[in-house]
Amino acid sequence: MTEKKNDCVFSKMSRQYRPSVHFTPPAGFMNDPNGLIFDGAQYHLYYQHNPDAAFSANICWGHAISTDLLNWKDQPIAVPATIDGQAYTGCAVLDRDNSSGLFPNAHGTNIAALYTRSLPTRQSQYLAVSTNNGQSFEEYQGNPVLDIGSPNFRDPQVFFHEPTRKWVMALAEVEKHQIGFYGSIDLIHWTHLSNFGPAGLPTVNYECPNLIQIRDEHGALHWVLFVSINPGSPMGGSVTQYFIGEFDGAVFTPSDAILRLTDFAKDAYAMQVYSGLQPGEAVTFAWMGNWQYCQELPTQDWRGAMSLPRRLSIRQDPNGYPRLVQTPMNIEKLRRTLLCEKAAYLPKGAHRDISLPTGRAIELVIRLKVDESFQTDPAISGPEINRFEIAFANDAGEKLSVGYDVPSAQIWLDRSKLRGFDHPFYTGRFATPINTALYPDARMLDLHLFLDGCAFEIYANEHLETGTALVYPSKPLDMLRLKADGIGVTIDHFELYTLDKTMCRETL
Repeated sequence: MTEKKNDCVFSKMSRQYRPSVHFTPPAGFMNDPNGLIFDGAQYHLYYQHNPDAAFSANICWGHAISTDLLNWKDQPIAVPATIDGQAYTGCAVLDRDNSSGLFPNAHGTNIAALYTRSLPTRQSQYLAVSTNNGQSFEEYQGNPVLDIGSPNFRDPQVFFHEPTRKWVMALAEVEKHQIGFYGSIDLIHWTHLSNFGPAGLPTVNYECPNLIQIRDEHGALHWVLFVSINPGSPMGGSVTQYFIGEFDGAVFTPSDAILRLTDFAKDAYAMQVYSGLQPGEAVTFAWMGNWQYCQELPTQDWRGAMSLPRRLSIRQDPNGYPRLVQTPMNIEKLRRTLLCEKAAYLPKGAHRDISLPTGRAIELVIRLKVDESFQTDPAISGPEINRFEIAFANDAGEKLSVGYDVPSAQIWLDRSKLRGFDHPFYTGRFATPINTALYPDARMLDLHLFLDGCAFEIYANEHLETGTALVYPSKPLDMLRLKADGIGVTIDHFELYTLDKTMCRETL
């Protein structure tokens, strides 16, 4: 009887946690985005998928299509697992001019997929082509097209390098802690060009490389190499790092030795960038998960979510370093206004509570300015706290908070006071510094937050800082609390929205 009761509660929690805006699988397990491609009319999202159970096994390529990166239509499995191995991470490319010779009689969009077939003792790269606009793929009869006899050799990402008129593949040579670059004129025969690494964080596995050009705020193009690592993140488990530099068609050379991460929290991994877009245009998804606990999350018939779609750009930060800017895309069309205000003041020691509807995705956009701080009074015993907090809470005492510590100019994300999931690696608190020189007034800060079922995203400092976290309260978070500790806060701009549901999934 007890087991039956627990199963019933668990099933309810499973529905409650499913996002309504972020992409999730119809059922089963989902991890890395694969083959992100825009075919000129629609966006394809392929993804690592076990359709039969909510854990990683029997991996194939799931598939969904969209015209706006938010409203998705599920499609049949695009690349199944076979006797040659599971269909691991890979990419899809448009061969518009049939430069590969693989599409002599094609009348569609000439989509080729390159991906890893994985067996327990061997990983090799396979090629397949689609003659029905990416709905299914037929494997090349001469597969594999690249095999070095390694059990850890995976995740090809391919693009056409116009200056040298060849296809270039970036590939994780896992045991070497390197990214290998290979060249081809036909997507079939590949020649080794160079290797990059080890670089950045020490780790066990290199995975999911992406090499792409991204425009900066002045329109100049920069080569950026993304490398996902697992484990080895400073926060624990998996994370994606990136390097900005130059690529000459064979060798990637970083412009500096600075370590850069795409996220200051723990649940953005295996970032992949869309192909088929205009040069310099970069649109991406990341898998919301961490390999430390992704197979034990408190959902029953599904596990896995994608981040919101993000547009990437490069900006020089106030310290003179080029940095990645990640901006969520197309959200405005989903908005339903709950509250919009300007120039509201929250005095020192005050708080304000705002009711939230349950079962709806929430977006919060806020720009604030803290009062001028004064020297601590020597008569006061103990430290003086100057902080501003935004908390999503409920009457069970749970809260998910984001805040700004004024003296240290740092923001935090705290999910430790949620009680729907307990795991030794489920880190509760994260923080990142804010460079106040970015603003006209050093006492200013902007925050852009999304709470959608189990998915929480924070963008700050003009989108220079991004935090992605899975959150699991035991009850819905139906209250928003704004709190000023030790210092008054002027909220220059405050926008609170619900977001229309885009996923055809059962949610509470």
